[in-house]
Amino acid sequence: MKRSFSFYVYSLLLSFIFCSQSLFAQDTAQYIVPGRVNSIDQMDKPYVILISADGFRYDLAMRYEAKNLLQLSSVGVEATSMQPSYPTLTFPNHYSIVTGLYPSHHGIVDNRFYDPKKKKFYAINKRSEVQDGAWYGGTPLWVLAEKQKMLSASFYWIGSESAVDNVRPTYYFNYSEAFSFDRRLQILKDWLQLPEEKRPHLITFYFPEVDHAEHTFGVYSKETENSVLFIDSAIGKMNMMAAKAQLPINFVFVSDHGFTDADTVNTISLPKAIDTNKFIISTGSSLVHLYAKNKKDILPTYNAIKKIEKNYQTYLSTNVPERWHYGKADDKFNRIGDIILVAEIPYIFYSGGRKSVGAHGYDNYLPEMQSTFYAWGPAFKQNLKINNFQNVHVYPLIAHILGLQYDFKIDGKLEALKRILDESILNE
Repeated sequence: MKRSFSFYVYSLLLSFIFCSQSLFAQDTAQYIVPGRVNSIDQMDKPYVILISADGFRYDLAMRYEAKNLLQLSSVGVEATSMQPSYPTLTFPNHYSIVTGLYPSHHGIVDNRFYDPKKKKFYAINKRSEVQDGAWYGGTPLWVLAEKQKMLSASFYWIGSESAVDNVRPTYYFNYSEAFSFDRRLQILKDWLQLPEEKRPHLITFYFPEVDHAEHTFGVYSKETENSVLFIDSAIGKMNMMAAKAQLPINFVFVSDHGFTDADTVNTISLPKAIDTNKFIISTGSSLVHLYAKNKKDILPTYNAIKKIEKNYQTYLSTNVPERWHYGKADDKFNRIGDIILVAEIPYIFYSGGRKSVGAHGYDNYLPEMQSTFYAWGPAFKQNLKINNFQNVHVYPLIAHILGLQYDFKIDGKLEALKRILDESILNE
């Protein structure tokens, strides 16, 4: 749904925590990479439509009676929840889902962060950085597919606007909220009606509405309920359209993170123990990175902050909880702060401007931060419920369904989700 420009500015002022790149100019052109066709071997492969509803907490479909999602997941596969990677933010987790890597391993460690080697900030509102493939590690699913001569399409996903490893999806759009859903549905239908040699087998599709509503009005608001029901209606239409295409189309519906209502009264200020002349600082509502200009300032500053911390935890990059896979030993691109300040739920760091009513980014083990996973289609077993699993396992699952091979190391494991596949796919 189209948002006003004032809402877009509000998103930026909320410390870059929104997924929307809505300050960007509304570029509605479809980009098509010329000269590509599916190889003969790929034409008979199944189809996967990977859908993300940003901020769609694991319990929202049940809470707001999303009848289409509940019905489709009940006849397919439904996870009690899916565990996001840490930090539970939009850009890191969307990219983890399509690379099978933890944020520390693929390099998008936050919605906004500093790279000491580049001496530059990456930020979700900076189009030049978002579209620069040099920021992105790993091999996204569409890159994996295209390199094996299987066409892909993207109606938005983190990284799909940039040439990661010099490859973009064959069909893609730069992020814009100017499209109506009916127009997006028609383009999806057009893709599936292309001749076999031009038809994409992997399609990514993204919805921002729930995240917008939760940030502005809270998890339990009427606006959030309406956004959930809007997406539910959209999924129903997408499923009906796919059925008419008479193709072996599989749907994977996920979200990037959960949500909580924030404490907007007892907010956290940047600790006075931090000498801002000695550190480069990247701030967010739930996570602050401190990059030392001189390494000798790290320990004294850390010790000073520890003495005064309240409603947040302070970590050296060397003592971050191992279960987050977010410490110095994991930091492949050296983009995590030397010191990080981690807000305790539901508190937020705040330095002025309007406040976000809803928040995320917290510990990925918290119930409120858990996300959604539903899947249905011929590749999946029917009437199956599974327990919580990590979102990095979605990558090898989709690669297997599409018959895509890889010999590089990822954090996700097919074994974690093999049991949800139909025998006909599992044995291929």
